[in-house]
Amino acid sequence: MGILDTFSLKGKVALVTGASHGIGMGMASALAEAGATLTFCCSRQSSMEKAKAEYKEMGIDALGFVCDVTNEEQVQAMVKSIKEQVGSVDILVNNAGCIMRIPMHEMSTEDFRKVVDTDLTAQFIVSKAVLPDMMEKKSGKIINICSMMSELGRETVSAYASAKGGLKMLTRNIASEYGKYNIQCNGIGPGYIATSQTAAIRFDENGNPTPFHQFIIAKTPAERWGTPEDLQGAAVFLASKASDFVNGQILYVDGGIIAYIGKQPS
Repeated sequence: MGILDTFSLKGKVALVTGASHGIGMGMASALAEAGATLTFCCSRQSSMEKAKAEYKEMGIDALGFVCDVTNEEQVQAMVKSIKEQVGSVDILVNNAGCIMRIPMHEMSTEDFRKVVDTDLTAQFIVSKAVLPDMMEKKSGKIINICSMMSELGRETVSAYASAKGGLKMLTRNIASEYGKYNIQCNGIGPGYIATSQTAAIRFDENGNPTPFHQFIIAKTPAERWGTPEDLQGAAVFLASKASDFVNGQILYVDGGIIAYIGKQPS
């Protein structure tokens, strides 16, 4: 097998949660381009149908599901349906998530729990659902979409950072517990990515760059926001045979922001 062949995903079934737009769709389309049969889920029927049409325009025949990933019964039913229709899941990308930017002293406990449930408990539920088949085949890839907030703190994101820190450790624990089955679990930590979801913090109502946009540019050695395409190579690598001896790691795709202390004031 040549080195390029180790990156091929032909014959593999991939499930990407929250892949109806943004970075989820970017990574999912890359897995499909590398040869994987693509399945995905999102929380609304309209979003699923719109995403299926977008995948079709890319030449990808994706199998879509409406699923609340915090609901174990729905997740188990989805994984069973995937197995019946296209085969058991070989590659799981736990991408679905949410964020609430609220100062901690103003945040309700209910909202805190909702973020943790979506950004951590759901990843446990979906991973748990696919692990038995991976264990039986002695082969599997689980990729958790972590965050720089699993390493760094920032105002207004206490729930999100708590969940992503927990997800980092769940990633390492899955690697530790299931590595003997030839299952690799790693994380991708995206930096600040330019998507429709981040448009409101990048530009004001007049389309001008916000102070936060300028702050991120100044804090990032690459001096730009990332794009969904910037995450595609990492996703294919961690989903492929090329990463078979990489386990329990978080790959930060952040333009260097975690490594950088920032510019000296002039």
